[in-house]
Amino acid sequence: MKRREFQSEVSKMSAEDLKRRGIELSEELMKLRFRKASGRGEKSHLLRELRRNVARVLTQASRNRKAAK
Repeated sequence: MKRREFQSEVSKMSAEDLKRRGIELSEELMKLRFRKASGRGEKSHLLRELRRNVARVLTQASRNRKAAK
């Protein structure tokens, strides 16, 4: 998924959806790290992309909390 598409999708999510999506992405990132450590990391570019997507989700969650105040 492209960056802009991901950002627009995340900006429309509720707080609960953002939390769930953040957990899913974190779990996927952990699985990729284990694969890389065991020598089976074929798609190393996904690590960077997932790390950034987790950050995007956390940033949007923070923005939503600030807007609600």
